[in-house]
Amino acid sequence: MLRITDTITIADWELTETFTRAQGPGGQNVNKVSTAVELRFEADRSPHLPPPVKARLRRLAGRRWTADGAIVLRAEETRSQARNRELARERLVELIRAALVAPRRRIATKPTLGSQRRRLAGKAARGEVKALRGKVEDAD
Repeated sequence: MLRITDTITIADWELTETFTRAQGPGGQNVNKVSTAVELRFEADRSPHLPPPVKARLRRLAGRRWTADGAIVLRAEETRSQARNRELARERLVELIRAALVAPRRRIATKPTLGSQRRRLAGKAARGEVKALRGKVEDAD
């Protein structure tokens, strides 16, 4: 059971962990011990997340979202398998918490008079620069 907020928890059946050998430092241990963790969360099938949260989660997950609707997170920073498991779970919790926050709707406002004047002055200056381009007449 993974606790996200007071109201949302993720069941164990939704999480799958696989362990592989990590890259990077580890001495002789790196070739023998499977310390890297690949955490797979079945986000699309999760009954604990409402549809809008799933949509935001899909956008936030990016390439980590698979075709069958799961999020795959990989942790291999430390030499300890237990610590890598914690890191992967913490990342998942952070990702879901970020998806829980609904973005505020943008309120359309009118451009200020000053900004309108600056825009038009810039357009006029640019037009003048372009008008000065072209063939040069001989003064003879």
